[in-house]
Amino acid sequence: MSKVGAVAVVGGGVGGIQAALDLADSGFKVYLIESDVSIGGVMAQLDKTFPTNDCSICILSPKLVEAARHPNIELLSFSEVKGLSGEAGNFKLKVVRKARYVDETKCTGCGLCMEKCPVKVDAEFEEGLAKRKAIYIPFPQAVPRVARIDPEHCLYLTKGKCGACKKVCPFDAVNYEDEDKELLLDVGAVIIASGFEAYDPSKLYQYHPEHPDVVTSMQFERLLNASGPTAGHVVRGSDHREPKRIGFIQCIGSRSTAEGKPYCSSVCCAYATKEAMIAVEHDPELEVYIFNIDVRVFGKSFEEFYQRAQKDYGIKYIDSRPSGVGVRDDGSLYVMYEDHESGKVKTMDLDMVVLSVGLDTNPKIYELAEALGIKLNEYGFVETKMEAPVCTSREGVYVLGAAQGPKDIPDTVAQASGAAAKAGALLAEARGTMIEVPELPPERDVSGEIPRVGVFVCHCGLNIGGVVDVPAVAEYAKTLPYVVYAKDNKYSCSSDTQELIKEAIKKYKLNRVVVAACTPRTHEPLFQNTVREAGLNPYLFEFVNIREHVSWVTRDDKEKATEKAKELVRMGVAKAVKLNPLYREKLPLNHSALVLGGGISGMTAALDLADMGFPVYLVEREGELGGNLRNITQLPDGRDPSEIYEPLIERVKSHPNITLYLNSKLVEVKGFIGNFEGKIETPEGEKIVEFGAAIVATGARELVPEGYYHYGEQENVITQLELEKRLPGINAKSVVMIQCVGARCPERTYCSRTCCMEALKNAIRIKEESPDTQVYIIYRDIRSYGFMEELYQRARELGVVFIKYDADKPPVVGKDNVSVYDRLLRSNLTLPADLIVLSVPMVAPEGAEETSLLFKVPIDVVSGFFFEAHVKLRPVDFATPGVYLCGTAQGPKNIPESLSQASAAASRAATLLSKEYIEAEGIVSCVNEDVCIGCEVCVPMCPYSAIEMREREVEVDGKKVVVKKSSINPAACTGCGTCAAACNPGAIEQRHFQNNQILAQVKAAFNFPQNGGGA
Repeated sequence: MSKVGAVAVVGGGVGGIQAALDLADSGFKVYLIESDVSIGGVMAQLDKTFPTNDCSICILSPKLVEAARHPNIELLSFSEVKGLSGEAGNFKLKVVRKARYVDETKCTGCGLCMEKCPVKVDAEFEEGLAKRKAIYIPFPQAVPRVARIDPEHCLYLTKGKCGACKKVCPFDAVNYEDEDKELLLDVGAVIIASGFEAYDPSKLYQYHPEHPDVVTSMQFERLLNASGPTAGHVVRGSDHREPKRIGFIQCIGSRSTAEGKPYCSSVCCAYATKEAMIAVEHDPELEVYIFNIDVRVFGKSFEEFYQRAQKDYGIKYIDSRPSGVGVRDDGSLYVMYEDHESGKVKTMDLDMVVLSVGLDTNPKIYELAEALGIKLNEYGFVETKMEAPVCTSREGVYVLGAAQGPKDIPDTVAQASGAAAKAGALLAEARGTMIEVPELPPERDVSGEIPRVGVFVCHCGLNIGGVVDVPAVAEYAKTLPYVVYAKDNKYSCSSDTQELIKEAIKKYKLNRVVVAACTPRTHEPLFQNTVREAGLNPYLFEFVNIREHVSWVTRDDKEKATEKAKELVRMGVAKAVKLNPLYREKLPLNHSALVLGGGISGMTAALDLADMGFPVYLVEREGELGGNLRNITQLPDGRDPSEIYEPLIERVKSHPNITLYLNSKLVEVKGFIGNFEGKIETPEGEKIVEFGAAIVATGARELVPEGYYHYGEQENVITQLELEKRLPGINAKSVVMIQCVGARCPERTYCSRTCCMEALKNAIRIKEESPDTQVYIIYRDIRSYGFMEELYQRARELGVVFIKYDADKPPVVGKDNVSVYDRLLRSNLTLPADLIVLSVPMVAPEGAEETSLLFKVPIDVVSGFFFEAHVKLRPVDFATPGVYLCGTAQGPKNIPESLSQASAAASRAATLLSKEYIEAEGIVSCVNEDVCIGCEVCVPMCPYSAIEMREREVEVDGKKVVVKKSSINPAACTGCGTCAAACNPGAIEQRHFQNNQILAQVKAAFNFPQNGGGA
């Protein structure tokens, strides 16, 4: 039976959206099924995202619109899965579309119905801090932007009265007779992306969650949000005054056996830090205290984020967990806690308390699991295996994100692409059988038209509108030459505003569009697509950044900010007038991939791509596959690591689509996305391979801790990896482990993420094999996140002793002992030590800089690991097109995380390799050969090797001579402009940034008169 080329993704949060987009871009039909009325999930509610503090909805909104627009994604909002029959590759999925009482095909999201509705109830999106109507759209950027009637509160549906919404709707979209509808979908695979639900602390009476000044972290997130119930103004619920002192209490609904949530929720310490920082940005005089057990900020750049919170924002972390919140007779709040520095119980008065709630399972997961026939673990998360982190107990059903276990956005996005890879591999034979090719309207020829510019100025909630007088900027734009239409929009990136832009282009015959909003880095493609869908060339669009360039840097002077925004818009319009249509050239695409590195990440990425049908070259420097996993003798669950890497090795060596090069080194790379050429040094000689995409999976290595604690000087001082090789049977009466050796320090500021788990695993192994051996772990924070908290609990049960030390009072190692100041006992301890084990970090592998130069990819200057394109939404992409990364090459991580990223990188590569051709960027540099003098200055300047010198025959004084002229390969050029800046004769110009366009901007900056427009 042939397989079905469609996949159902159940859940429309950021993970579900990413999985859907990857699959749709790889040639599969996707049904994106969301139980709520719109997609976006929890990320849509957030104010900012750590560790960059990017506006959450700003970076998410383009994804929402992209998913809604994609011709191969069918969005089924307000729908639930009820059953699954059949087998992997050929499923029948039963879906119920719940009655919305509003016709999706008619509703335009105008909001008239909400204005007229007399009923107000607590708004779920605002976490109960604001009201919504009985007919509502949850948030401004909602996709789909279609109203829904709440049947429990609608007067007409409950009492047969009112009917105002139906009367006022100009499109007759309201349907009180609406009913649930059952669908039966043919799909080849199912991906669970149902996410989580924030823990409900309402039954934790000791914290007084009913008090108006005690809020959950999700409620506080909405208070911080510019589009939230208080427009980003943090005030107390009791009197609407600004708090002067806020306390965060961590681990509410996490790390608690009493509450049935013994696991760590993984994200709470980081999000509390983020919320505290943003609160201080709102009010620099605010005092913030975070009461914690351990500070678990283990992700990439998170430790630096945590340190910045303390140094730059004055946030105080108190190692104590208050047992409750006290309320005085006047309603004021206080907490009692143990001060470990003095040993006394102290009382702190607080104006506001934030309960940092954990990640609980989605309450619908039990019903969903039964419908899909899959197993859940003891906590209610979807059960998976360490070696298959996105595979459920049922073949053809996959899982991602917080449905599988607590995790943050980067890990969720990586797992999303990983799940997409597994589904894509399963259905490889059916790729392209159910997709639709979008038809765009004919492109309008504007060459003979006088410029007609439309300007759209974005409030971005209060991110811009709270500083810049946006309506005034829009009004000013109307006075500029060639501007025939200007408007301010609350959120220009929302789906409804995209439609408004298209309508304005048609109605006012616009032939240039300027959007003044946030960053072009994430939003420019969105607006270019909108312009193209309206019939204009996408390069007749200019982006003006008035967030980073204005509101974020001039927040203290609104008048100056507004004037600066006007000037930038004036400059943007001046350039737009001079814009010309540009076109992307179609180029052939090599459908092979190269994977660099033969550890478990590299092998997994290679196998996933090979299973999808793409030829793969796998290059490994060593003489055997397996990487660092070969150095480990036992997994956290007690199994032999060979159970993971041996099956991978066997599959790699026998796979017909994989060409393996051992003892080999990639020494040269030429070309560009879709058309690379690599030179590999092998034992048999040099090999030249051609490939369309590359995945860097070069791994990491353990730091050799020379200069730390007498390592290399005393035989009894070893690393965790060296201890691993000695187990079992170490013959020691006392073992002392020291954490954070060479990490979280000036030389290496990052947390290595896995060291605590490695120490716990080895400590447990020692105690289980030799109960009489005393094991001490000297630590700063135990970061056993997620389900690894079970290891911490097990170690304590076995009698492992944990001693917390300060970074400024590190342990002192003697010949057979370790001295340390115990923060809890407030005294110095001397511990006998037959064996001293140093927990050292992962560091970037040898050759990382060489690989960086080969592929023109960046390295993180802080950690030395490779630097991804976007920490949140593109964790396995490089900024260099066609090159991806995964595993510990990107940063420290454990086995399941490495495997998830490996599959994710394969999925991202598949979105490219599955195409018939690639399109070269329209914004590239070009050479005027009449001006070029052949000096060759541009050739070494190009970071992408896109320029070469070519011989040309020219006539000089009546004689034909051969000269060299610069020639730019438009496919390899990324439009960086380096060559144009370096060219002394001015022979090179960058399209879209040509001299006349830049000069027009310069003149506009000084308000000089322009010379007229025209294409």
